[in-house]
Amino acid sequence: MTKEVDLVIRGARVVSADQIIEASVAVAGERIVAVGHDDTMPPAREEMRADGLYLLPGAIDSHVHFRDPGYPNKETWKTGSAAAAMGGVTTVFEMPNTNPSTGTVEALRIKQKAAESSYCDFGIHGLLGDDTVDRLEELLDAGVTSFKAFVGNTFGNLPAPTDGALLEGFEKLAPLGIRTVVHAENSSILQRRQKKMQAAGRIDAMAHLAARPAVAEIEAIGRVLTLAEWTGARVHIAHHSAADSLFLLREAKRRGVDVTAETCPQYLLLNTGHMLKLGGVMRLNPPIREARHNQPLWDALLDGTLDMIATDHAPHTPEEKTRESIWDCDCGFPGVETQMPLMLTEVNRERATLMDYVRWSAVNPAKAWGLYGTKGVIAPGAHADIAIVDMQRAGTLSQNRLQSISKISPWNGRAVKGYPLHTLLRGRFVMREGKLVTDAVGWGRSVKGVQKMPTPAPRNTEHYSSAILQTPPGVPATAVPVGAVDWDAA
Repeated sequence: MTKEVDLVIRGARVVSADQIIEASVAVAGERIVAVGHDDTMPPAREEMRADGLYLLPGAIDSHVHFRDPGYPNKETWKTGSAAAAMGGVTTVFEMPNTNPSTGTVEALRIKQKAAESSYCDFGIHGLLGDDTVDRLEELLDAGVTSFKAFVGNTFGNLPAPTDGALLEGFEKLAPLGIRTVVHAENSSILQRRQKKMQAAGRIDAMAHLAARPAVAEIEAIGRVLTLAEWTGARVHIAHHSAADSLFLLREAKRRGVDVTAETCPQYLLLNTGHMLKLGGVMRLNPPIREARHNQPLWDALLDGTLDMIATDHAPHTPEEKTRESIWDCDCGFPGVETQMPLMLTEVNRERATLMDYVRWSAVNPAKAWGLYGTKGVIAPGAHADIAIVDMQRAGTLSQNRLQSISKISPWNGRAVKGYPLHTLLRGRFVMREGKLVTDAVGWGRSVKGVQKMPTPAPRNTEHYSSAILQTPPGVPATAVPVGAVDWDAA
């Protein structure tokens, strides 16, 4: 007799990166146990009809700021993860620029405690900086999944790592196979230009872009890729914004550098025309750029130069976003809840396919962070992380309906078509019929236990900082060579 399962979703269209099939899906406990013809499904305690709906692997957002600990007026793990659940996002990777920053085991423990209220699964990026480079291994042992280096300055004003510390960090992480996210802008350029403009009295919205030209991204990405290629480290370029720097990614991938890169809906769909209308609401790092950048970023997603969609979910209060001077407007805005409807709308406009979207939102992030097979796919044995989507449902995004504490968004009033109706995380509904399942609070857990990064491929290890601390065999212990010339006699 076939064993009864917990749930069968019947009559759906199951989407992968390669195909869309008519199929039903059976869930037992936290995992998918069958995908196939409706007649082959086992008996179930609960059944759901999904005729005309699409089953997508739950989205994996590599880049969120839940501001917890430290900034509960902006966001908490509970509210940020609720926004993720409402947006069809089942796994997030949270950034370290909280207070305290996630650069010590003690700070990590505070964040892990806060994350106990999460509606979604999560990874935690530890901080790679001059003061933390000697603690990377202990942070990994304590539960971080990956690291973040703020090469460009951003919220929290964490100092950018020196090139020496960045190289040493890559040297330590390359043999472990751990990927480092990099905010790739040249801090020196940004700070010098901003200081000069402030002295000149510029406080307009466009001054933010002028302070952070594309060349700052080009230079930083080139520098990061050089260090990554030399060491064999795995790197991930966060919030790629400029068309001008895409050639660096293409060339690095051609050479075999293990680099992945994300872009965000704001860089695909917004530009300086919107900035002129919305001002500080749209201030973020890197900045929203001219319209000429939009289509090349789409092209880069489609050809694989860019690997994935993330959001850089970065909430602030309305008061913090609407100050007179652009320099006083906090950087970032919420995005984890709106990403899926925004991107599904573009699929409906035939800018990409649903299979493309699944590749960008689930498959490639799962591969980059060592989760593929357990997450990022609807298949037997995988976690039952599923977004059930109605591609025909139309509506208007409203900042007032966001789960995030931050009720200010450049997407407010934007018409969309395509919504997640239900979100399952490891077999449990965390959003159902468009409503948060509030008793699922705390169901999320760290992905550290299921993370399996591919075999590392370190390079040039004989030149690593750890290898140069001892005098090598055959080299005199002092700077005086053996059989030195008698300089007085000479």
